[in-house]
Amino acid sequence: MERQRRSFAAADGKMASAVSTGDRSDKRRTSSGALTPILRLEHDILCMIFAYLDMFDLVRCSAVCKSWNSIMNDSSLLNKYYYKQQISSSFTPGTSASREKPLRIVLQELAMEQHRLALQEGYIHIDQWRGHSARVDQCRMRRGLILTGIGDKVMRLWSLEGYRCMEEYSIPDRVSLVDFDFDESKIVGLVGTRLCIWRRNGKRSIFPSQEGTFPKGLCMRYFDPDAVVGCEDGTARVFDMYSRRCSQIIRMHSSPISSLCLGDDQLILSGSSVGSITISDPSTLEQVTKLKSIDGTAIRTLCLNPTSEYVFAGSADGYTYCWDLRTRRRLWEKRVSPHIFSIQHLQNDTSTLAVGGIDGVFRMLDQNNGDIVARCIVKDDGLISTCQSASGAIQRLKGRRIHEDAIIDRIPRAARPPITCLAVGMKKVVTTHGTGNIRLWKFN
Repeated sequence: MERQRRSFAAADGKMASAVSTGDRSDKRRTSSGALTPILRLEHDILCMIFAYLDMFDLVRCSAVCKSWNSIMNDSSLLNKYYYKQQISSSFTPGTSASREKPLRIVLQELAMEQHRLALQEGYIHIDQWRGHSARVDQCRMRRGLILTGIGDKVMRLWSLEGYRCMEEYSIPDRVSLVDFDFDESKIVGLVGTRLCIWRRNGKRSIFPSQEGTFPKGLCMRYFDPDAVVGCEDGTARVFDMYSRRCSQIIRMHSSPISSLCLGDDQLILSGSSVGSITISDPSTLEQVTKLKSIDGTAIRTLCLNPTSEYVFAGSADGYTYCWDLRTRRRLWEKRVSPHIFSIQHLQNDTSTLAVGGIDGVFRMLDQNNGDIVARCIVKDDGLISTCQSASGAIQRLKGRRIHEDAIIDRIPRAARPPITCLAVGMKKVVTTHGTGNIRLWKFN
């Protein structure tokens, strides 16, 4: 039996190595052309290995390749093991009703519950490194990669493994970077009054002047194949990334557009400098609805949860709002900070909303009622260790949660630099602070 356990542990180690390589194809081969050892294992053997994993690792393994995902969803052995060992627990998705759900859905619910508990109750470690010579104000995170920039003349793409700078993208001379986004193959940036595309191989192209020039752009969002620019004249301009043409000009507001968000179903949500939110559907050229905030100050940040169809907004006066897109009714509003810069949530998570603002306190809100469920800062004298990497020194800091009655102004500013932007991943959050430093918050 002990030998069998060691065998499974060895196989588990190989599998963990395969998971760490990301989402490569399941057709990976060795130099001799043969499939790598882990992918040569038979279906039943993989099921036995998977049976030794906990629910969180099962979710990670299901995202490695199509063959593993198929095993997760179709294997009767894995389903029987999972429901016996995990669903029998007291966790809510283990009710009789949840037994009728596909395993994929149950695993997703369990992963979201672990994410929620980690953000609200888990221990906090923060890895900090200097990513830019000047300030860095914006960050985006996708598939284990972080893109940072604005402040100097470069954007940098970082790997979460070792915080290695993988690629660097220069900004054209005499223009400033306003906003950016990225996917697996390209970086899209709003520079001055033009759009730029950087291929992941480093080549840069600028939209033709007759198509790419527009009134001053204040924000941009990208959802392949379109990039949407929010302009100072209150219009949203939709650009096709492949034809490089402006396909639509949509009148959204009579005042400047201060924030944008794109829905999976082509909806464009825009916030204005006077506190209103407009939702338009480019496919019908119609304005769907308007949402009005309370304080009338600029909407600094927007996000849409497609699972719950809730719209969240943060204002320059520190309010966070939530509307139900189906009824267009405001569900709640809470003032949580003197000035909010960024709000985000993990895709498919309907419980926790991350909020960052000028006071430097990282807050987690309940998406359903706006209650603050956690407040986090760096602990005083919280330096745990420092190590050197190819990108420079990486500091490991200890975070702490503060009580709701804590007086924020009495906490040293060094422990809470302004949070200018944040991006949420599974049990982790990336933040920028208007300095050259980048922070990755890990919740365990």
